[in-house]
Amino acid sequence: MENVNPTRMALLATKAQLGLAEQGRDLLKEKRNALLKEFMKIADVVMRTSDELEQAAADARRALARAEALDGPEAVRSAAFAAHGELSLSVEGAFVMGVPVPIIEQKSAARSVIDRGYSLSGTSMRIDETAERFEAEVDVLIELAASELRLHRLAEEIRKTSRRVNALENTLIPDLYARRAYIEMVLEERAREDLFRLKTVKRAIIKKRMLEQN
Repeated sequence: MENVNPTRMALLATKAQLGLAEQGRDLLKEKRNALLKEFMKIADVVMRTSDELEQAAADARRALARAEALDGPEAVRSAAFAAHGELSLSVEGAFVMGVPVPIIEQKSAARSVIDRGYSLSGTSMRIDETAERFEAEVDVLIELAASELRLHRLAEEIRKTSRRVNALENTLIPDLYARRAYIEMVLEERAREDLFRLKTVKRAIIKKRMLEQN
């Protein structure tokens, strides 16, 4: 092998590197398993919230259709324009299984009838219900967006961790095993050569002594 100095020090260093690489691989696998468990938990939340959003959207559109049919599109548009406003969100950082993820702190979009801004005398309970349904849809939508964002970050970390595990398992660790085997083979060959030379020298010495005695 190129760039490998087959010495006992190199063998010790290779064994130490191999031990660290295998330990790192095992730790990364544990991390990946923990991330996968957390990923599945959040995936369940996303699926459940998606169903809730679909239901909330259907409820809101039914309420809108009913209000437009009975109160008229103009009355609904007027109330919607008056109720127009902003929704403030606070995004903070947190950690899920050691992975930094954004946490969206939200205030509920639900408002009282008075806070919606339209005239109470000029609107019906159907318009109030429509506003309430759409506010509920917004709340579920924000909850879903926050969960999907956490899910995306976890998926990224799982991919990164898997790449590191694969690099260790398929490249570094096999290379270290091959290096260790090569160094051991060279050292064993040297040991055999040294033993052969010692035996040769020993035989030569014995032969010389026998000749001297004769």
